[in-house]
Amino acid sequence: MITSKLPNVGTTIFTTMSQLAAETGALNLSQGFPDFNGPQGLLDAVGKHVASGHNQYSPMTGLPALRQQVAAKIARSYGATVNADTEVTITPGATAAIFCAIQAVIRSGDEVIVFDPSYDSYEPSVELAGGRCVHVQLSLPGFALDFEQIQAALSPHTRMIILNTPHNPTGALISRAELDQLADLIRHRDIYLVSDEVYEHLVFDGVPHVSVLAHEELYQRAFVVSSFGKTYHVTGWKTGYVVAPPALTAELRKVHQYVNFCGVTPLQFALADFMADHPEHVDELPAFYQAKRDLFCDLLAPSRFSFVRVTGTYFQLVDYSRIRPDLDDVAMSLWMTREHGVATIPVSVFYQNPPQGQRLVRLCFAKREETLRQAAEKLCVI
Repeated sequence: MITSKLPNVGTTIFTTMSQLAAETGALNLSQGFPDFNGPQGLLDAVGKHVASGHNQYSPMTGLPALRQQVAAKIARSYGATVNADTEVTITPGATAAIFCAIQAVIRSGDEVIVFDPSYDSYEPSVELAGGRCVHVQLSLPGFALDFEQIQAALSPHTRMIILNTPHNPTGALISRAELDQLADLIRHRDIYLVSDEVYEHLVFDGVPHVSVLAHEELYQRAFVVSSFGKTYHVTGWKTGYVVAPPALTAELRKVHQYVNFCGVTPLQFALADFMADHPEHVDELPAFYQAKRDLFCDLLAPSRFSFVRVTGTYFQLVDYSRIRPDLDDVAMSLWMTREHGVATIPVSVFYQNPPQGQRLVRLCFAKREETLRQAAEKLCVI
């Protein structure tokens, strides 16, 4: 009989809700992916590179041209200088980058602070490395870092803190002042950071994304992770990257070479071409997704859901307390999918211990206008 290394892990809620949406014919606003395609020039570039023979292994660290484009984007977006050869690694998706970063530095008995609600891949990766997650809840109502709780959670065994900004599932952003406060708190401790910034270009209302890449002190102990899939509307490509100082990059690459070795070669060629030809793409993303957020929220205004417009990501939280307070959010998500044709994600699954009485579900608005209008019509009659 096998003894599971992850005894508390089953099928993820994302798989469950997407399967239920497919079975019932519901609109799938649960899993975080667009229902529209990536830029045509990017798609055309893939075909070109496949046809021209770029179908063998790429370098383990990633295609040099793509790493150079990442470094150029970082300089343009954040005013930070990173070395494409020694600090940028291309990975098969951001989840793989996070996994490799955790495996590179976490050992048996180490503790990792995660902020609830937290993305579901963090804890299994820590457990597989022999570590233990210490859960700190973000403070309500704005889902901000609570530094009193962080200080209380620190121990001699704390080896890593995982940040996520813009934050999934809440859309909250971490400010420069909060990064400065975190730097003060861990300055004399042997603690590493993973900064999950996959939604870095999905920020709204003129508020800038504050990246750990631009925080000189924190960056020296950080793995900063991002996603081409999120940025270029091609989540199924599972291509991401991690940026870290040379010593940390060297350790991450030791793990990466035995997990995936390298990313998908023609996709890397296509991304490098498109980034070079269209640097403006990332500059246009905030307005592109803010328009979708605003349309969706305007359409939901007549509904009985209550909400505050998110400041980042492509997820909108809605409170259903006025509709079915008798249902917890898992039951509510199942009921909405089966009875009203809209699949959502319950926010409680992102917590170790969900707040009592919280009635929130997450809706993805990375959808075509037609999809958003159809979904809002169904939601407004609940």
